[in-house]
Amino acid sequence: MNKNERPSFLKGKGAAVSIVLCFAAVIVLVGAYTFSNYRKDMEEQMARAEEQAEEFTEEIEGPEEEMPTESAEETTTDQIVLPEEEDGLTGGSGMPEDTMGTDETGTEDPAEGQEASAESASAAPDIWFSEESTLEWPASGPVIMSYSMDKTVYFQTLDQYQYNPAMIVSGEVGETIGASASGIVTNIEETAETGTTVTMDMGNGYSAVYGQLTEVPLSIGDYVNAGETVGILAEPSRYYSVEGPNLYFEVMKDGEPVDPMNFME
Repeated sequence: MNKNERPSFLKGKGAAVSIVLCFAAVIVLVGAYTFSNYRKDMEEQMARAEEQAEEFTEEIEGPEEEMPTESAEETTTDQIVLPEEEDGLTGGSGMPEDTMGTDETGTEDPAEGQEASAESASAAPDIWFSEESTLEWPASGPVIMSYSMDKTVYFQTLDQYQYNPAMIVSGEVGETIGASASGIVTNIEETAETGTTVTMDMGNGYSAVYGQLTEVPLSIGDYVNAGETVGILAEPSRYYSVEGPNLYFEVMKDGEPVDPMNFME
């Protein structure tokens, strides 16, 4: 054997190593290429995800930008500009010009204004009552229990002495009770002591209270002239059963009872 010749098995081993190295190189190249493509795909996916996130954020934040700011919420009514009045309306009154007492030139006619004021004054309820005013007798009978707030008086039904803020006037069941003075109805109520009771404002802090009534033809806010019907005298309540049918008649000044007899004719 020639010494320079290598054994055949060494040649075979060298070829195998070469093949393995080539195969490894191929694997490395393929892996590098695959990793490069994977990285590129990931970067593209990340870019698309960021774009989608930005678009989604803009969609959400869009309406918030259109919402009124804090300064807009603090706008006062003085800053609101009202629409101009339509033709035929006066500035600010909202009433047609032909109802404002003006002439054809649009200038207010003083005579018509004075006439309108006079008509309003004549239509206004006349409820003026003072210390010098007088009251009409409220029922048909005499006084059976006088007003007494400085000392007690005897109540027969209750069988006890009490202060009496009203004047108890006898009458007949079913008789018509008229207003002792003009007034405006301020209250209609039902109480155990005085039954159906009507309160009327007579003006200047004076008011009159009519109790022991039935069939009251009035409503709160009604204006009643002196002598007009306030109600019908009813059977007495259980607080006045012994005294018999009567009208509970009270006069007050600024909410405090006063003696009705001081104003009787």
